[in-house]
Amino acid sequence: MSYGPPPPGNPGPPPPPPGGGYGPPPGNGGYGPPPGGTGGYGAMPPSAEPPKNFLVFNILGLFGCTILAIVGLVFAIQVNSKWQAGDYAGAESAAKTAKILGIISFIGFCLTVVYVVLMILGAVVAGTSGY
Repeated sequence: MSYGPPPPGNPGPPPPPPGGGYGPPPGNGGYGPPPGGTGGYGAMPPSAEPPKNFLVFNILGLFGCTILAIVGLVFAIQVNSKWQAGDYAGAESAAKTAKILGIISFIGFCLTVVYVVLMILGAVVAGTSGY
């Protein structure tokens, strides 16, 4: 399909720039890390291992302080997956939250164990007293 010549008074498209095309982007080529830095995604992790996730404290806390332990367990599970995805700050934050909730729920677990032991001792003493 042909449109024919442009109408009078319309010069048509502008001529191409000298050298042709747009040319390379300014700076260091346009791709890669920013100048003076190592970049964001794919950067080296701050240390070789992911932070400690305090999974054991949160699992034991399920027997003493269930609600906090479940929330802490969720954060503890997120630590390794965030670390592997490259979200190092998110992994550190999840580890810190898992630590706090794990310690609180572990204290609840210890108090529950003490309570159960005291109840068993009370039942034994009451059973042997002869009343």
